[in-house]
Amino acid sequence: MNQSKEQRVHGVFEKISDNYDKMNSVISFQMHKKWREDTMKKMNVKAGTKALDVCCGTADWTIALADKVGPSGEVIGLDFSKNMLKVGEEKVKDLDLQQVQLVHGNAMELPFPDHSFDYVTIGFGLRNVPDYLQVLKEMNRVLKPGGIGVCLETSQPTMFGYRQLFFFYFRFIMPFFGKLFAKSYNEYAWLHESARDFPGMKELAKMFEHAGFKKVSYKPYSGGAAAVHIGHKE
Repeated sequence: MNQSKEQRVHGVFEKISDNYDKMNSVISFQMHKKWREDTMKKMNVKAGTKALDVCCGTADWTIALADKVGPSGEVIGLDFSKNMLKVGEEKVKDLDLQQVQLVHGNAMELPFPDHSFDYVTIGFGLRNVPDYLQVLKEMNRVLKPGGIGVCLETSQPTMFGYRQLFFFYFRFIMPFFGKLFAKSYNEYAWLHESARDFPGMKELAKMFEHAGFKKVSYKPYSGGAAAVHIGHKE
């Protein structure tokens, strides 16, 4: 039986949840943390505001947002993998972050009213959803006017040579690391497919606009291995 993308992705993340954080650091050579720090500087998150982290996984970005909004703010992390959320819940508990709530839910149908959040983020999760545009529309819907939507994601390097090296790494080296460190060759092979098929920066910026965002900007990281896109809701 052919699995849908949604079923397949769910299976992948349920299986790799325990090793996900370790593997992220191995795969990106710790660069994903630097990319997120730079993104957070651009966002300039204010204390006392409300943020939603979509496809929050093990809640690293959720926790970073909680640090910025402070005890008077509120951050919700949403993911459809209960195993990933369990790992995140342990972290939130250890840090005693009262302002954080982790929710089991689907990025394609966010269970929140319109105009609920000042910031909506998605980090390395958009490439795993069945319909990129639908998720961006949902992110826009739940944002308050004046709020910003942010996507940090793998991208498509354009420089000849580097592009080929990037996809060679994703296709062959990364699944090998998955097998070595997490005994999950097939699951990490899937991540190659999701990165290969994901839109380039300009294409994703257009999608942001189609989803209703204004003043869309983007910035590549590490030669286009990743990129951040930021859109505003008027």
